Parts: sequence; structure tokens; C-alpha cells
Amino acid sequence: MAIFALVTVTVACSQNRPLVADNSTHVNYAGFWELNLAQSDNIRARLDTLVRQLREQAARRSKAGSDRSGGMAIGNSGSNSGASIIGLARMAEMITGSQLLEIVQGKNDILIKREDTFSLDCEFYAGVVEPRKSLLGSEVCGWDSHQLLFRIFLPDGLTIQHRLSLGESGDRLNIATTVYSDQVSYPFTLNRVYNRYQPEREGFVCELTLTRGKVCTTESR
Repeated sequence: MAIFALVTVTVACSQNRPLVADNSTHVNYAGFWELNLAQSDNIRARLDTLVRQLREQAARRSKAGSDRSGGMAIGNSGSNSGASIIGLARMAEMITGSQLLEIVQGKNDILIKREDTFSLDCEFYAGVVEPRKSLLGSEVCGWDSHQLLFRIFLPDGLTIQHRLSLGESGDRLNIATTVYSDQVSYPFTLNRVYNRYQPEREGFVCELTLTRGKVCTTESR
């Protein structure tokens, strides 16, 4: 619970409103979704952006004379180390790799089945937002206006947040996944865009990876 309380403070700073329990029947995520690689974030580009932000932060601290401890420079073994930054990027890559989603939405719950990884589920029966224990750690879910949020609090100062937003037409789903770490002063965020599809059609499945670049295969779905 100490880890949960610490990370909650960190995540709360990035939120404008608290999560609420709401069936939000006007937002319909239900259906089958496939990744739109062209509209999704490029992992390498996002990593470059994070490194640039940290370098600018380190330069400002150096200019102000507040970096004498040496802990803020990129590449050091402490906070904002190269290993920590790459670790955030690899974790984000791993947890956002699902090509296909199936979302089942009821009046009081939502289940998001993600290809090749664990599902996300949120229940609103109790009428309040409460943390719950899972195999990964502590997690909480709820609504921030019309957006659905999942927050997973892991050991060692790590937090994963998924923010789901539906486009106006209802055929475009954006999932912004943010990885927080107490070892890096900026979080790492990847936006994955999904479009509705019919499961029986065939097509190309592509994945943009940090190590192998763009990888595409042909699959029957």
C-alpha cells in the first residue's frame, strides 16, 4: 500500500480530474479493433523525444548550478540513466504490441481482450472507484469524462496507465499508454490507434519494434 500511495501521487499530478464510476452508455467501445500502424506513434521517434526532453532538463539544471550531484545527466547510473530510459521504451513496446482487440461492453462493465497479452477489465457495480489487487500489483479503473482509464501500480516505482478515447465517428480508438518510473523524471507515452474491422477478412499485420523496425506478416483473421 505504501508503493500504491507513492505512485498514486505521481500519477495524480498528470490528471485534471479524479476517476469516477460511470456506465457512460453514450461511449460505445464494443467491437473488434485492429492496429493502424500509420496513425500510431513511432517508438523510435518517441524515444528520441524523451531523450531530448531529459537532455534539455539536465542542461537547465546545469546552468542553474543544481546538478553538482551528477545524478541528472543522461547516461549516469542513477536517475534518468540510459538503461532506465531504454527500459521504459521496451516496456511500452511490450505492453502495446497487440495487433487486435476485442472489446465487450455492458451496462456495468467493460472487458478488453488484447491479442498476445492479458485482458483489461473494469467493473462499475459498486458505484465507486476503488483499487483492487491483481497478479501484477494494484490497479484502478474508471472514467475521466468520456475517456476510460486503467492504472496499474507495479513494484519498484513503476506505473502503467492506459487512456482510451473514441473518435467522433466511433470507428477510431486511441489508446495512450504511459509508463511511469521513479528512475526517470519524464514518463514515456505511446499512442496506438485502432480501427474497427470484421474478424473474417484477411490482410497484412504489421508491427513497429524498437529493435527490428517494421515487421509485417499476412494472416487470416
